[in-house]
Amino acid sequence: MRPTVLRVAHHPWVRHLATRSRVGRAVADRFVPGETLAEALAAARDLAEGGVAVMLNHLGENVTTQREALDEREAYLAEVAAAAAAPEIDVIISVKLTQLGLDESVEACVSNLQPVLDAAGEAGLGVMIDMEDHTYVDRTFAVFRDAHERSPSTGLAIQAYLKRTPDDLFALPAGCRIRLVKGAYLEPSAIVVGGKREVDRAYGRLFVTALDRGHRIDVATHDERLLARVRQRLDGNDDARSRVEFQMLYGVRRDLQAELAGQGYPVRVYIPYGTEWYPYLTRRMAERPANLWFFVSNLVRT
Repeated sequence: MRPTVLRVAHHPWVRHLATRSRVGRAVADRFVPGETLAEALAAARDLAEGGVAVMLNHLGENVTTQREALDEREAYLAEVAAAAAAPEIDVIISVKLTQLGLDESVEACVSNLQPVLDAAGEAGLGVMIDMEDHTYVDRTFAVFRDAHERSPSTGLAIQAYLKRTPDDLFALPAGCRIRLVKGAYLEPSAIVVGGKREVDRAYGRLFVTALDRGHRIDVATHDERLLARVRQRLDGNDDARSRVEFQMLYGVRRDLQAELAGQGYPVRVYIPYGTEWYPYLTRRMAERPANLWFFVSNLVRT
């Protein structure tokens, strides 16, 4: 269903309904706690009370001007400053490179990213570079290699559904931090491994390989079967367990988040915020039929 859902979600009428109607905003509130950094931090404090860490993401992608890229850089710097002023919250900063000028050039993006890395380093905060659709993968790796060389704590998301990812994994710097996701973009069938079963298998193989190669791994999935396999792999292996963190999305499987945290596993929740929430919402609806049903049932009740 994922390709169909994404195509329908991009229809102008559907986008208008979701972004301009009260019910659309109400549905978005389940997955995006607000449009401001203050609202995101309020959600982060609520999670911190339950022993859950957070990853902040200022929503947006594909800026078209240098001015917009500079504005996004300032938004990230404000995010770093706010997180540094809230030591009671365990925060990592997530960045999308197309917000920082990647469409202009790798060099422009690097020049905008470096001040964010410097500020985060001074504040003792980690930075994770998000992965976008397949047209950006090579450029994202180029920026990441530069960023990791200057700031070794910088991490990178990799996508299990791309056929190329096993080779990319072997090319990563030794022992770097990776965020392992299934992948949420609508990609050409020729470059992905197949359906859900094949993606799950790819995810499991990538996890084992990354673990054996000494990487620190953020297991970013809500799939209970995959999570069970990961936990079996960690059982009795203190070194492996010390290098793995479970990550989930805000508003998704809160019960599972609480269960894992209650069992002593490190859990981090990805908190998006900002005005550009619709592309993010469409990917969440496409990932799980339950999310789509939540949206449709709210429309029916209006």
